[in-house]
Amino acid sequence: MLSRVANSIYWMNRYIERADNYSRFMSVNFNLALDLPPNVDEQWEPLLIATADNYLFYNFYQEPTRENVIDFMTFDKRNPNSIVSCLNNARENARTIRESISKEMWENLNELYLRVRDTTTKGESNLNRLQEFLNDVRNGCQHFYGVIDCTITRNEAWHFGRVGRFLERADKTSRFLDVKYFTLLPDLDAVGSTLDLMIWTAVLKSVSAYNMYRQQYKMISSSTIVEFLILDKLFPRSVAHCIRQAELSLYEISGNAITNGFKNEAEKSLSKLRSEIEFTETSELFKTGLHQYLDRFQTRNNEAAKAVYETYFSLKPVEV
Repeated sequence: MLSRVANSIYWMNRYIERADNYSRFMSVNFNLALDLPPNVDEQWEPLLIATADNYLFYNFYQEPTRENVIDFMTFDKRNPNSIVSCLNNARENARTIRESISKEMWENLNELYLRVRDTTTKGESNLNRLQEFLNDVRNGCQHFYGVIDCTITRNEAWHFGRVGRFLERADKTSRFLDVKYFTLLPDLDAVGSTLDLMIWTAVLKSVSAYNMYRQQYKMISSSTIVEFLILDKLFPRSVAHCIRQAELSLYEISGNAITNGFKNEAEKSLSKLRSEIEFTETSELFKTGLHQYLDRFQTRNNEAAKAVYETYFSLKPVEV
């Protein structure tokens, strides 16, 4: 497979996953704002900080109000990570490789992009429609993944798509957890309170994990939520599961059995990261500091993504 084609498939999946996750960020924070007690102000800046969009945001906006953050993370084309920008980039990547993807994939992605592009939902007067819009984006992204799984041969292209999707998903799950770190509680007594648990519950809902979590744990607590979203090997949006699936696809691409050890830097980087997560215990996460652990994971995850790029996508001089 040409590296150009593999790169486009990889990034098409990453952009779709990013659009999905941004819609989750805002939808859950919007619902949380409606449930907060009257004495607690809405907080939208934590979304910007956790996604590392805060620096660019303040180039165009003065205050992180609800309207400004929603506009920046959803409709603003100046933000390369906004939902509109991500779907546009995903569509452009798909357009350049139409011969390598299914007809149904292209039609589904093109329809989703055009629907989002034509949406004028923004501002205070359309907040109800905004929720419908965010749900539509999330459902559209999930539908797209269903189309992929139903119409694509399990070849290199499929595995490159999975690597992109799961690396992006692992990164965003860690950032969902990090939003809690940047959310300011009214006072120290609020730690462990109903309000604190309400915010933790919002984190679960943001990754569609609430029902599966409640089936596995009787009580809601910060430690079990962190354990579930980072270390659980079976939940499809947990960090451990995502890294493992990306690793398996990398080894399928190279044709190298995992039991034989790594064959290139991409496999080495991802296998090392997976191994560290696999042998981490919940108590160690809090002992290190959850924010510090997540920050380090995001750096390591980005290093793994860079290794994938240099191994498979980077143009290399031909030796003669």
